[in-house]
Amino acid sequence: MPSTISTEEKLQERIKELSCLYEISSVLAKHEDSFENTLKNIAKVLQQAWRFPDDAIAELKLDGFHIKTKILPQNTIFQYGEIKSFKEEKGFLKIHYPSPAFSKKHFLPEEQKLLEKVCWELGSFLEREQNKGKEEILKRSAQRNDRLSILGEITAGIAHELNTPLGNILGFAELIAERTSDVQIKNDIQKIIKSSIFSREVVKKLMFFACEMPQNMEFIKIKPIILQALSLLGPNFKKAELSHSFKMENSKLRAQLDAIQFSQVLFNILINAIYVSPKNSKIEVEVINDEHNFYIEVRDEGPGIKKGIRSRIFEPFFSTKPLGEGSGLGLSVVHGIIKSHQGEIFAIDNHPRGTIFKIRLPLKMLK
Repeated sequence: MPSTISTEEKLQERIKELSCLYEISSVLAKHEDSFENTLKNIAKVLQQAWRFPDDAIAELKLDGFHIKTKILPQNTIFQYGEIKSFKEEKGFLKIHYPSPAFSKKHFLPEEQKLLEKVCWELGSFLEREQNKGKEEILKRSAQRNDRLSILGEITAGIAHELNTPLGNILGFAELIAERTSDVQIKNDIQKIIKSSIFSREVVKKLMFFACEMPQNMEFIKIKPIILQALSLLGPNFKKAELSHSFKMENSKLRAQLDAIQFSQVLFNILINAIYVSPKNSKIEVEVINDEHNFYIEVRDEGPGIKKGIRSRIFEPFFSTKPLGEGSGLGLSVVHGIIKSHQGEIFAIDNHPRGTIFKIRLPLKMLK
């Protein structure tokens, strides 16, 4: 197999290389098919661009796909190019010839340059595709924020409208309860009072969700607030036949928080954990910290959260509880408070069963 090349052959090779670049640019520009098929088409184009296309084998590895235009023989010689995206290695391109029928002399320096050019094109293409994905995520996030903003305005209006009549219902119901001696009326009035108190709590959550509750940000100790929440929920733990534990490395830890809203977060998460936990199980609360943040984990041994609904648990009015047992605002309120404190919250599986709610909050708010 001749390794030398004439002037006419050199010209033909240049034409093939230019045609190769044009075809690859066309394949990448279309990209209407699957990513795997796009890579297969590129590999085929490359194989035809080399000096001995009938013997050449293109190998392309990128983004989890590994493409070969032919089965690789046991021994080959090859030219190699690295594919990078955002300065990170993402794959490679190789053009093989079977050995010993071919040697390195059968490759042209211009073919190596072509290989590197195609690697650059693929890297750039991958970057564009990743940026498209990020843009789509940002677009969806902006649309969701717009919807939540509108929903916040609506819920704020509802909360204000309901506050006064609920206060009147509760006040007059308590007045009737004090003045009547009729047992049946007293029982009925207690139902009205209980429903009014529940409705008032829903309104309070609506106001939290709508960010209508003013924040009083102060540097406070974390441990006493958590202990107080666990203590106040003591009867709930006892009634549900549950135990709990609390672990904290730094008992003197302080953070810039609104104490009332932080307590609201703890109550909502702990009440949810109590609701889903089976009898004789344990709910664990643990706090750790680093230089800039502190982290709270609340672990239960309940049935866990199905993957299909996990992305929705912080949405307003979404609830898995039976009608009348939950407003669907508890976790959305928690999410809103955590976000307003420049933190984050998410849920993961506990093992062997249950859910872990993880919260990150800064020790000091950024201005």
